[in-house]
Amino acid sequence: MIHKVLVVDDDDALREMVGLVLAGAGYEPVFAADGISAVEIFKDRNPDLVLLDIMLPGQSGIEVCKQIRAVSGVPIVMLTARGDTNDVVLGLEAGADDYVVKPHKGEELIARVKARLRPLPDDSLVLQVGGLTLDPKTFEVQREGANLSLTPLEFKLLHTLASKPQQVFSREMLLEQVWGYQYKADTRLVNVHVQRLRSKVEKDPENPKIVMTVRGHGYRAGSETL
Repeated sequence: MIHKVLVVDDDDALREMVGLVLAGAGYEPVFAADGISAVEIFKDRNPDLVLLDIMLPGQSGIEVCKQIRAVSGVPIVMLTARGDTNDVVLGLEAGADDYVVKPHKGEELIARVKARLRPLPDDSLVLQVGGLTLDPKTFEVQREGANLSLTPLEFKLLHTLASKPQQVFSREMLLEQVWGYQYKADTRLVNVHVQRLRSKVEKDPENPKIVMTVRGHGYRAGSETL
């Protein structure tokens, strides 16, 4: 199966370069040069992953991300020229899974794409935590028979914590096991996604019982049945 990747960037040269890198790695690139056409092309072409520039004409990448996330859990990787600003957090809060700072190396970009498209291991088990049932074959999370809408990355984060309920996971461990980073990375990825996950699975996100903070160390799965 050839995965389709939507590349959204108003820089013609960069868009072409990213397309060549993706094609060389065996992916099928499709392109959009502005925010408005990006949403239309997304609906028309149904890509497996979106590479989305933050600064776009017509409609910002943040708004595009929100619109895509409202209808799909497809992986979204933001492309930003300003990795040390609020743009990154805004993108993650809008629903992005990861980000790459421009200019980026082709190897780094492909590594992020592969990590986001990598499925859970075939031997992953159905798990239960805090009154939730997690099925890794369907990526479904249920509470009392009702499905909760999680993105694949949010599911993987919750499944990773639930797979070892007594273990405390540092942010660095989660970056490696959930995001696939093999080197030092931005721990804001973990913090923002934990907040997003809690907003979906906790009955009271301000008083979490499923995704617990272990102050000074990281996170663990809660043991209470809600």
